[in-house]
Amino acid sequence: MTLHRPVRPTWMCAGCGLPWPCQTRRLELLAEYAGAVVSLSVYMAACLLDAMADLPDYRCGYLYSRFIGRWR
Repeated sequence: MTLHRPVRPTWMCAGCGLPWPCQTRRLELLAEYAGAVVSLSVYMAACLLDAMADLPDYRCGYLYSRFIGRWR
């Protein structure tokens, strides 16, 4: 089990204190979902929707790039 999990409602990483998903968790998720890009996309889209509900003052574009857009 990873220490790099989101702390809601702030969506900060419990392991390192950076915005979740932090770089460590991104690498873990890429390894965990290797060969299952669609499943990873569905998981991250669900996290994005939860984050949008928890963080209504953040711009959707910022949250989108944080959860969906910056994976490589």
